[in-house]
Amino acid sequence: MDSCALFLSTPRPPPPLVPAHRRRPLASRSGLRRREGCPCSCASSSSSSGRAGSQDRPPRPWQQKQRTQRPGRGEAIDPVGFLAKHGISDRAFAQFLRDRYKALKDRRWELHSRLIDLKEASSGFELMGMHRHRQHRVDFMEWAPGARYCSVVGDFNQWSTTENCAREGHLGHDDFGYWTIILEDKLREGQEPDEYYFQEYNYTDDYDKGDNGVDVEELIHRMNEEYWEPGEIKSQKSRLEVVAKLYEQMFGPNGPQTEEELGDIPDAETRYNEWKALQKDDSASSLPCYDIIDNGQEFDIFNVATDRVSFEKFQGKSPPLAYWVEMRKGRKAWLEKYVPAISHKDKYRVYFNTPDGGLERIPAWATYVLPDAEGKQSYAVHWDPPPEEIYKWRFERPKVKGSLRIYECHVGISGSEQKISSFQEFTSNVLPHIKDAGYNAIQLIGIVEHKDYSSVGYKVTNYFSVSSRFGSPDDFKKLVDEAHGLGLVVLLDIVHSYASADELVGLSLFDGSNDCYFHSGKRGHHKYWGTRMFKYDDIDVLHFLLWVTEYRVDGFQFHSLPSMLYTHNGFSTFTGATEEYYNQYVDEDALIYLIIANEMLHELHPDIITIAEDATFYPGLCEPTTQGGLGFDYWVNLSIPEMWLWHLENVPEQEWSMNKIMRVLVNNNSNMLSYVENHNQSISGRKSFAEIILYEGKCSNSSVDNDLIFRASSLLNIIKLITFTTSGGAYLNFIGNEFAHPKRIEFPMSSNDYSFCLANRQWELLDKGVHKHIFNFDKDIMSLDGKERLISGGSPIVHHCDDTSMY
Repeated sequence: MDSCALFLSTPRPPPPLVPAHRRRPLASRSGLRRREGCPCSCASSSSSSGRAGSQDRPPRPWQQKQRTQRPGRGEAIDPVGFLAKHGISDRAFAQFLRDRYKALKDRRWELHSRLIDLKEASSGFELMGMHRHRQHRVDFMEWAPGARYCSVVGDFNQWSTTENCAREGHLGHDDFGYWTIILEDKLREGQEPDEYYFQEYNYTDDYDKGDNGVDVEELIHRMNEEYWEPGEIKSQKSRLEVVAKLYEQMFGPNGPQTEEELGDIPDAETRYNEWKALQKDDSASSLPCYDIIDNGQEFDIFNVATDRVSFEKFQGKSPPLAYWVEMRKGRKAWLEKYVPAISHKDKYRVYFNTPDGGLERIPAWATYVLPDAEGKQSYAVHWDPPPEEIYKWRFERPKVKGSLRIYECHVGISGSEQKISSFQEFTSNVLPHIKDAGYNAIQLIGIVEHKDYSSVGYKVTNYFSVSSRFGSPDDFKKLVDEAHGLGLVVLLDIVHSYASADELVGLSLFDGSNDCYFHSGKRGHHKYWGTRMFKYDDIDVLHFLLWVTEYRVDGFQFHSLPSMLYTHNGFSTFTGATEEYYNQYVDEDALIYLIIANEMLHELHPDIITIAEDATFYPGLCEPTTQGGLGFDYWVNLSIPEMWLWHLENVPEQEWSMNKIMRVLVNNNSNMLSYVENHNQSISGRKSFAEIILYEGKCSNSSVDNDLIFRASSLLNIIKLITFTTSGGAYLNFIGNEFAHPKRIEFPMSSNDYSFCLANRQWELLDKGVHKHIFNFDKDIMSLDGKERLISGGSPIVHHCDDTSMY
């Protein structure tokens, strides 16, 4: 870069990038005073260099929101509330928000009518897919409305398409397209079937209990003796015993023979009073006395006149679940009597018969997926380890205090060797470094299963499966648990618009139809990425997407929101006009999905963190959903790294416009996540900032005593310092950038002969030359924020900014 070379070869030091009164007091909190909602007050510049592009465009004022404004259940709802808060007066946009709120209420009603509540909607992974049932069987459930027949094929049944199929009728296939298949455990030779069809077994929970030889008849007898009081239950030889007595009383030989003998039948209350009078003489009866009086008003089950003594006695009883649990037999008894229908690590797929023929697919809710030997079609793996091998959580989820200092990382490139690193290696080697570097959160990219490693995890095939390249589901659980033990919260980067179009391993044409999970036609395909676009207006698709994983992650970054929010996938020129946020290209269903997702996540897990990555600055990203916002906690300012890159590549350092820089960094930065560079700056053929400033590694082993190297590293450090101290409570760093990793990232692909040369991190540089100096500076910034809370107190006050004097 010519401009950078010119600066580094100049004998005279350049003007300071930050005023002296802003630089001096880093050791004390008073040196960088902050207050809520302060915009940057910059002096007019008499000279400027270059033309400001999209990288200098400041965020909109409607991005602001305080963390304490999370809506409560009793908060008043105003679909256009945040417009007045930020002084936005656009009637058409206000009407759009009102119409969107009406559609949101309809979607909620439709969702609750099918799935009861948000907790039920988010628990699909507990019901769908393959799960062991207590009654010596395995249940499999899949959604495929376009299929005519469904079965599970795998190693356990020699890949037979007929042995384990859905039953006929509602139990096998309901009206919404859900298929249920029951895989019965097989009796071992010489064993007799269970006497009771409802016999249950302990497989994992208290698996060592049971097998105590308690007979069911004995257990029922104990229940009658220990739990029920005399007279509370009356044994019956038959369920029709009471009916038979009534029939005999009315139509038996001693009953009335004529209408005259029958006489007038008294009203219900009179008959009840007569019966109650007879019960007084039955001293052995301890049945609760409930008096239900019909006073002509609408029946209300919660307004029943009762005998207070018997009511309190009944309420004081706990359900006899302990006896029911004791009826369960242990895991040993189950293994002695049955052969599991499908064993741990068995391979399987789901088979559909469709109008176009038979199809084999990877189940949409599979939790572990492996490629076959030839690499053509993958298969799901039944992950059901024995109890002694199941990973047991050890640490509680930590809570973020103050700012959010995020360390973004990709597990596969986290090692120093030229290979794909594993979860175990990341847990042992990288997590301690992150803790030592002063970060309090990690954000993992490329975790969910994807077919092509070169896609960096952005062509997802299986949304509920962690990538098998890095290890097993239990390995990932250990990673999350160890991170929690170090006080690190774990965030996942989720990519809705990167669903793979591969029909063999992904969800595309899952059940043979083109509109199962995705839109049909052009709308169902991303115009530039070749991926599929979800139908956000479909309740069953929402059931698939609305989830909180079993891996105890602490938050999500919603990646590339423009590809979801607009039918043009965000590939359009944005002028900043409000009309662009409610015209015909806006996907209202995607907006409603994001609102419901944020409501669900924060209602079920109040401490969860959601981050919006949106280059279009959609209005109300971090506003409460009750005030017309989308409900995110943080929003990513994508203009910052583009602004720094534009200055580095186009403007000599002596001519940088501080007004333009501070306008992007400071203007309306509440709840803003800032970063100098993330993975985008060093992936996809682009260079990292260290590669640009430090001459592509020529200075990597040099000492900072060299004036040229010291000034180069100082420029990189000052960029980090300004970006960090002007953030809105959250800062992000990509793995390796904390010590100025000298090489870009290039995943193995055909263009580089599938080389891993650039798909790793050179950790040995941490203790060498300029890299050690830059890492120590980065570490000091994180440590200072941890002690002084530099960026968690609101927007900074910029007292003076003048391009003329560069001061």
